[in-house]
Amino acid sequence: MDIPDGVFYTKEHEWVKVEGQMATVGITAYAQEQLGDITFVELPEIGKSVKQFDGLCSIESVKAASDVYAPLSGKVAEVNKELETSPELINSFPFQQGWIAKLEISDLDEKANLMNSAAYRAFLEKI
Repeated sequence: MDIPDGVFYTKEHEWVKVEGQMATVGITAYAQEQLGDITFVELPEIGKSVKQFDGLCSIESVKAASDVYAPLSGKVAEVNKELETSPELINSFPFQQGWIAKLEISDLDEKANLMNSAAYRAFLEKI
């Protein structure tokens, strides 16, 4: 299973790549495998403020609907509009074209509450 280094992870299976004050957010390969074929992504509104671990948006799949949580606090700066017509990008490329939103980070210290790739691998082995 693809678990890239240089990315942080939540226990709810979101990933976040931090570049300066911007954070790119998506769901992990594990999460998309559990959901099955993604059929719809309700993208967050640009400008929406979110707190760490609060709801960011939702995803629907052939199996279930699932909430996506914000791995860091911040303001939604950009959303992946390609997901409106091609939600399956999350299944095919969860860490590349399947990103969901970009957040303007309000508190970089919150990264301490996230897992690195080694910790996330260990977490997956326990569930």
